[in-house]
Amino acid sequence: MPPGNSVTLVGNITRDPELRFTNTGQATASFGLAVNRRWQNRQTQEWEEATSFFDVVCWREMAENAAESLTRGARVIVTGRLDQRSWETPEGDKRSKVEIVAEEIGPSIRWATAQVTKNERRTPGEGGGSTGGGAPQVASSRPAAEPAGYGYSEEPF
Repeated sequence: MPPGNSVTLVGNITRDPELRFTNTGQATASFGLAVNRRWQNRQTQEWEEATSFFDVVCWREMAENAAESLTRGARVIVTGRLDQRSWETPEGDKRSKVEIVAEEIGPSIRWATAQVTKNERRTPGEGGGSTGGGAPQVASSRPAAEPAGYGYSEEPF
């Protein structure tokens, strides 16, 4: 990750990860993250707090693992980069938002325990998405080979 565009957030997941697949079969998952900040007001000595909400996006195996492992309310640590995405609505209005593209996601064990299960490493030619654990399932088939244009170790945009 290049310096100057990295962020680490600790917060609670606000919605279960939604797993989708691109036209070329790349898995992507997105979820919301609420980050609370608490401080003491120096004038009143009262505690104040504010919550910021972020959208987190992850790709490939991490996306499938997130959909299978993470649920609303879980406390996680997300490290990634900021990415601004722009689009136009069907009405012609321009929209834009900043998302966190995750490089790493992990459970926070400050107030909880976690059980980590290592997945077998798949080669790009091995197909099949994850099918366990009550994860949201989206009907799709993965390509038998790596999509043309970029490799599994690269960002798809």
